[in-house]
Amino acid sequence: MAENVWAYRVGIDYLAADLTGYGVEALDGSIGKVDQHSDEVTDAYLVVDTGVWILGKEVLLPAGLVTRIDHTAQKVYVDRTKDQVKAAPEFRREEHLGNADHREALGTHYLSGMPFGVPPA
Repeated sequence: MAENVWAYRVGIDYLAADLTGYGVEALDGSIGKVDQHSDEVTDAYLVVDTGVWILGKEVLLPAGLVTRIDHTAQKVYVDRTKDQVKAAPEFRREEHLGNADHREALGTHYLSGMPFGVPPA
């Protein structure tokens, strides 16, 4: 089940443009800008620079959290709250980007207690 979170949902137009620099919106506000992204079929993700929101850290978001992309406004929308993103396992690009254990921990974090694709109430 956790693997599904690493693929874009059907109907999400993620190939229309380079997402680098797009703003990222959680259910309750902005969480930063896309610094890097992957559109690999089973390994799609966004690396988000959070700026001052959580002290300039980066977060790794599985592409399955993306609910829509507005290319005109250059925004990516995800179906998790800022607190859910902030509570995710710490991400350090050099150590975690290709790390299967970290990927599994993130998938578990984002999917725990909620059906995939159903935003929290």
